[in-house]
Amino acid sequence: MKPANPLEVIGATDYVDLPELGWYYASARIDSGATSSSIHCSSVKLIQEGETPVLKVKLDSKRGAPEHCFTTSNFKETVVKNSSGLAEKRYVIKTVIELFGRKIRTEFSLANRKKMRYPILLGRKLLKGRFIIDVAQKDLSVKKKVINQNPEQQTLHDKPSESLPPSLK
Repeated sequence: MKPANPLEVIGATDYVDLPELGWYYASARIDSGATSSSIHCSSVKLIQEGETPVLKVKLDSKRGAPEHCFTTSNFKETVVKNSSGLAEKRYVIKTVIELFGRKIRTEFSLANRKKMRYPILLGRKLLKGRFIIDVAQKDLSVKKKVINQNPEQQTLHDKPSESLPPSLK
């Protein structure tokens, strides 16, 4: 019998990469109360490219995450309950998230999270069977990444990486 992968401890917040979207070091809130994950978008437009419907998405800069735009034809429309418990239609995309050096393909609903502090929310569907949340911790994935890139570095603050968001330097 193959042993199960150990669960990784994740904090209340972290920085994640979405390599297929070209969006790196985006700040994320870990939320075990949310079923699904979501990405803040200030603009989502459905356009036609020939006979193919395509979403044109604008991701705002927020908490150090850079502003970014992308298009995708790999999406669906679904109804989700928002943070107020009300049902609303949202577009959902599948993409890869990189966290703790692992690449995980998952779904994200595209939502206007401008009133929220974090542009990305990671919900139970992504977390289940992979992570244990320690709300007293934060940014564990990116800290582990920096230490693995610089093994002699004992803490993030000894030799800050130039590629990190300002809040982690």
